[in-house]
Amino acid sequence: MFKRKIPLAWLQLMKQRGRFIVALCGITFAAFLMLMQLGFQSALYDSNTRFHELLQTDLVVISRQAQNLGLLSSFPRRRLFQAANLSEVESVNPLYIRLGVWKSLQTKLDESILVIGFNPEKPAFNLPEVNQNLDVIKYPDTFLFDRNANGKYQEAIAQVAQGKPVITELQARKITIAGLYEVGASFVANASVITSDQNFLRIFSTQQAGKVNLGLIQLKAGSDVNVVVKALQSYLPDDVKVLTRQEFIDFEKKYWQESGAIGFIFSLGVTIGFLVGVIIVYQIIYSDVIDHIAEYATLKAMGFRSIYFLFVVFQEALILAVLGYIPGCLISFGMYTLTRSVTKLPLFLTVERVIQVLILTIIMCVISGAIAMRKLNSADPADIF
Repeated sequence: MFKRKIPLAWLQLMKQRGRFIVALCGITFAAFLMLMQLGFQSALYDSNTRFHELLQTDLVVISRQAQNLGLLSSFPRRRLFQAANLSEVESVNPLYIRLGVWKSLQTKLDESILVIGFNPEKPAFNLPEVNQNLDVIKYPDTFLFDRNANGKYQEAIAQVAQGKPVITELQARKITIAGLYEVGASFVANASVITSDQNFLRIFSTQQAGKVNLGLIQLKAGSDVNVVVKALQSYLPDDVKVLTRQEFIDFEKKYWQESGAIGFIFSLGVTIGFLVGVIIVYQIIYSDVIDHIAEYATLKAMGFRSIYFLFVVFQEALILAVLGYIPGCLISFGMYTLTRSVTKLPLFLTVERVIQVLILTIIMCVISGAIAMRKLNSADPADIF
């Protein structure tokens, strides 16, 4: 029977167990930081595009001045009537979307909330609870509220869930919350309400009915979406843009990626986590090389080539990466669950993200090992003996 040899890299790491544990803690922190920052970044994009994904439409019309869902600007409603002239267009549906001032029942403080209005005769969202209450929102000053809102809305939500309407204020006007639906908070607003276009115009008295914020265009079966987009872009005036639903989602993501400081901060957090990991692992491997420089020089004198030492160092880097990543991933899973329950943001530890950060962690450790190799290459047997 042959005994399996224990890898030299493992033996060297375990010789200084205290240093080894410190290294694992550092890598765990780096992996945790990268996972959390990437998670928050993904939640930023996903939370801000949930309404986009729920739209019942083939095409979307927005103002050229639109920035994001909370800052859509407005455009003439007649642009939709003009679009309806194309033979491929089945129907058009104008939406009104603005941020409003809501008075919280629990805190009595004013809060920003997303307000959406549309014609109840033309369902705009793939939200069963909204579509079941289309007749309800036809009543004056009657709204539906997002039960997944983030904030102190529990009392109001519980009361409505029991079938008891809630009276509150929106834009200094009394309104009734008569139903609930599920979407969730976003970085634009912690909560949202949906109502009819007529109720919307009552709440925002300065909003002209002929000025809409979003236009939905449903195409006839068999129509080529891309061909119709090009036709509408050339047919309609330059004050509007025509997008597919996916392009509208990408439009929102692009804003937060390029224009919003939040997206940059999360990207910076990932970079910092990566650099912190590189520095920590480099210090550990470099110290290990220094401690064993005499042994390495002896092995060189015995005829071992540099490729062998490179293999040993990269083995150390891989061991550190995998063993440090596992607890980082487990801690992140717990934090994802906690953060999701507190903030109502779509924060999920996906398989893709787990693999992505594992690869980043391995690359991080390999880079550290490659830098530390420079000292190992300088190990000259003549200097030692």
